[in-house]
Amino acid sequence: MGLLISSFVILVAVAASNIIAKYIPGISRTYINLAVGVLVGLMPMTNHLVLGFNDNVFMILILAPLLFFEGQTTPLLTVRKKVKSIVGTAVILAVLSAVLVAIVIHKTFNLIIPVALIIVAISTPTDATAFDSVVEGRKISQPLKNNLKMESLFNDATGIILLQAATLWLSTGHLSLWGNVTAFLVSAIGGIVVGSILAFAFMAFRQYFVRSTNNVISSQTLIYILTPFCIYFLAEKLGVSGIIAVVSAGLVHNSEANRSRFSSPRQMHLGLQMINFANEVLNSFVFVVLGISLERIFFSRYNIMISSLKWLAVGIVVYVLLLGCRYVYARFFIGDKRRLTASLFALGGVHGTVTLAMTFSIGGDIARSTFHFIIIVETVVIILSMLVPTIVFKFVLPIDADEQNRADQLQRLRHEMVIVGINQVKSMTLTAEVSASVIYDLRDQTQKNTLKSFYRQWRAVTSNKAMLTGLQSVEERRALMHAFDAERQYLYTLAKRHMVSSDYVYEIYSEILLSESLVLDPKNQMI
Repeated sequence: MGLLISSFVILVAVAASNIIAKYIPGISRTYINLAVGVLVGLMPMTNHLVLGFNDNVFMILILAPLLFFEGQTTPLLTVRKKVKSIVGTAVILAVLSAVLVAIVIHKTFNLIIPVALIIVAISTPTDATAFDSVVEGRKISQPLKNNLKMESLFNDATGIILLQAATLWLSTGHLSLWGNVTAFLVSAIGGIVVGSILAFAFMAFRQYFVRSTNNVISSQTLIYILTPFCIYFLAEKLGVSGIIAVVSAGLVHNSEANRSRFSSPRQMHLGLQMINFANEVLNSFVFVVLGISLERIFFSRYNIMISSLKWLAVGIVVYVLLLGCRYVYARFFIGDKRRLTASLFALGGVHGTVTLAMTFSIGGDIARSTFHFIIIVETVVIILSMLVPTIVFKFVLPIDADEQNRADQLQRLRHEMVIVGINQVKSMTLTAEVSASVIYDLRDQTQKNTLKSFYRQWRAVTSNKAMLTGLQSVEERRALMHAFDAERQYLYTLAKRHMVSSDYVYEIYSEILLSESLVLDPKNQMI
């Protein structure tokens, strides 16, 4: 019951913060999510309703589906082409920088080497979602963005293995290098194998029913939703990386979607909408949770923090050294070896809730005072990794003017398109009632109908005053079809003459097709 209430409060915070973000276009939505999370933590009324951070629950219920959906949006062919780059950034860079930085902070701050390695291992995983938030509204090269995304998808496993090795070293007093290397290979390769096999089994099962007369979309959708949870759970039970398993499963499902999208269009459309919805909600959920957690960490450990600033110095040094390692690696091993590209790659190593989840996962394995110290250090690393690139990118990256003007351009196109559709309706011989109803519906495509006019229409329909006869309903449907056809033809002409971006045309064109499906498809109609 506590988990249900806690999730409800966080989801309300997600909905509220995403709405607030629309009114503050100059600030990334991620920071609004963080701020609302902090506010939820500060308010006693809501704070006591949200349970304490549980790394297992977070990994299974939030991170597993999020990584599965992110993997599904990545073509498997892209991963195959970038295997060398992925191994370089997610394994070699992660391990070498962890060892180097651990030794430096061990020497500098007189921390025992296992604790130093724990701190750096937790700081290893990067977060593609957090990176997107700090680069929002700025232009950055797609190859670099792809490198950072591939790194973040696969370096979680490296960080977890390093953390397990360091924790074991701290508790036993010795480090088994060969054993840890073996464990890493088993975990990573096993995760890929288990994830791929299970994903293929789920895919074959669903595809069998998709291509038969016994297909049930509701059952298929449930199986699809449960897939990442099942794969993560089974992979962890088998002793391999659940994170790598769900990412691999997502990659397999990407290829499935490309070659089966027309076998059951309703099911495919529902699946795509679910992916988009889940990605948006889960990403916001992650940062609201991060905001709540950071607020609790700060206030619960306030006395420790003000008694000594060693935690701050360690956090800053860890972040700066990791930044330096990433910069050096990029200068020598990434295709584009320019200083700017290397700097962007270094700053692109943003940390988020995976780092927080790994921090809380060691709470029962080490001394409480050490655990508190590590939590505060990792908080500094997370905040710096988000704050520094946000500031620097505003000076070194150009504004993405196309993205900034996108909403205005789309609205202008919709307005012109609707005028064409209305003119088509006015040229037809229709009854006054049908003409008024169709024009009202067309104007809704640009949200130009006022709230007052909506209430008037709603009241008329509710009182049966605006209900059309059977023949008028057929007439209305045909009028809408002619209007939509005119709108599509207008957009096609603009695209053919290269007068507007094809991306804009495709986006609005797809909206018209969806609107038309609401008119024609019996399963999409409310009445």
